Amino acid sequence: MALPGTEQVLAEGRPLRRDAARHREQLLDAAAKVFATQGLSASVEEIARVAGVGMGTLYRRFPNKEALVDELVRQQLSDFIEAATAAAQLPGGVGLEVFLWRVGELLAARCGCFARLWTGANTERLVEEARLRIHQLLADSQRHGRIRPDAVVSDISLVIWSLMGVISTAQTAAPQAWRRALELLLLALRSSEVPLLELAPTPQEMSEIIQQKA
Repeated sequence: MALPGTEQVLAEGRPLRRDAARHREQLLDAAAKVFATQGLSASVEEIARVAGVGMGTLYRRFPNKEALVDELVRQQLSDFIEAATAAAQLPGGVGLEVFLWRVGELLAARCGCFARLWTGANTERLVEEARLRIHQLLADSQRHGRIRPDAVVSDISLVIWSLMGVISTAQTAAPQAWRRALELLLLALRSSEVPLLELAPTPQEMSEIIQQKA
């Protein structure tokens, strides 16, 4: 039995000793760094090396690389939901914009798992909750006249995917380029009497895009 104060509860409800919990976070941080620079093809040996732990420790915390990727994706989606929840409390319809700035920061901090962000294992509930929160933020911004009335949730997904593309392309040479891109995208979303001529992707098309990205 662990002594009081030496446990950390995981998502599945099992407690970890303090040193085991520390190793787990070290491995997740190392995996995020390694995947960001080497892609998802990076080896677990490299992740263990960067984390400063042995392979036995890695396999005790995560049975394989897929488990590491899935946990990083789950954390990223959970962070999105937390950011959306906090943004929804802001007055004046600014929540969507604040949320998108926070999403940019989160994506830039952990950019190695973009290909799995919406298609990770056992994350369907988190993905649906994130979409619901985005829908609520968009509706609130439109009620306050901050965002153009013909914008839809698919447009916000396109904004996020655009940020992912800029971050992936420019992270080494210009790691802050996504901020400029987001400013331009938010200006395009501002309320305007000029209608959009192109139709947004349908829900079916969005599903097909996500499957292609898997």
